Amino acid sequence: MKKGLLVMESKNVNLVYPEHIRQELQSYIKFVAPPMTAEELLEDLSILKDVDVLFTGWGGPSVDANFLDHAPHLKAVFHAAGSIKPIATEQVWKKGIKITSAYMANAVPVAEYTLSQILFSLKNGWQIVRDVKKNHAYPSNAPSQMAGSYNSVVGLISLSTIGRKVAQLLSLFDVKVIAYDPFVTEAEAAELSVELCALDDVFQKADVVSLHTPLLPETVGLITGSHLEKMKTHASFINTARGAIVKENEMIDVLSQRSDLTAIIDVTDPEPPNEDSLLYRLPNVVLTPHIAGSLGTECGRMGSYMVQELKRYLNGQPLKWGISEEKFHKMA
Repeated sequence: MKKGLLVMESKNVNLVYPEHIRQELQSYIKFVAPPMTAEELLEDLSILKDVDVLFTGWGGPSVDANFLDHAPHLKAVFHAAGSIKPIATEQVWKKGIKITSAYMANAVPVAEYTLSQILFSLKNGWQIVRDVKKNHAYPSNAPSQMAGSYNSVVGLISLSTIGRKVAQLLSLFDVKVIAYDPFVTEAEAAELSVELCALDDVFQKADVVSLHTPLLPETVGLITGSHLEKMKTHASFINTARGAIVKENEMIDVLSQRSDLTAIIDVTDPEPPNEDSLLYRLPNVVLTPHIAGSLGTECGRMGSYMVQELKRYLNGQPLKWGISEEKFHKMA
């Protein structure tokens, strides 16, 4: 039986790897020590000397040269979280170590959150909520102000893992989906029933625009105030990606001038916003504290996905969510 170790922040062990998942892991793997934090591991790296497989999650250790020098038998890392960038280094691929993550599991709640906000926004829901609270009355012209979910246009910025999941969910509705993604071919987009177009066109044509671009050096500040200025009357903008992809001050300026627009912002830069940020006070901003990703019992899905990956690994099958070095540099 292969030997393993679970290293991540202690407060989330029972969420990500609940008892029934840990018991299942123990039926395949002999753990050399109880779950521990990255800080506890650094106190005695000799624990790694017999480890074949490493299980991690939020707060996992950096798998760098020093780590690998103490883990000569390590062959695979199973990361029950989305991005592997907090833990993976170039040494992982140089050593030929397999690495996989639960990015697809974490994409599920983000896509579900996004879908809920798209459908509500197509009803102009947040604008109506604002008007009802302000006027203490129901708006008489509400139906004429909304796009609705019939023949309306939804724009996706990036057909990333989450963007594709959102597109698949939207295929169940009578909406047209357009997207900007310079790395996706027309054939790939057609398979998703998505029409590719320029970034400016997404903002000009869509009733709701949802951002799913990974945060990379080249995507910082990708979305500017001029993009938001192009949006339709009563349109909505959703960001569940990363705050730094949007030029936040420019977005705030546009939202201050156009009360008809609504921004549903789940991620900011910095996060949380500074105390004096207008994001807290602008009535047409719906601000949520990074809740789109896995929360509560949803976190157990990530641990479950890693159990599935472990089974594939032990059976000599390809890892379904394995991450190559090339893919690593394109991911958030």
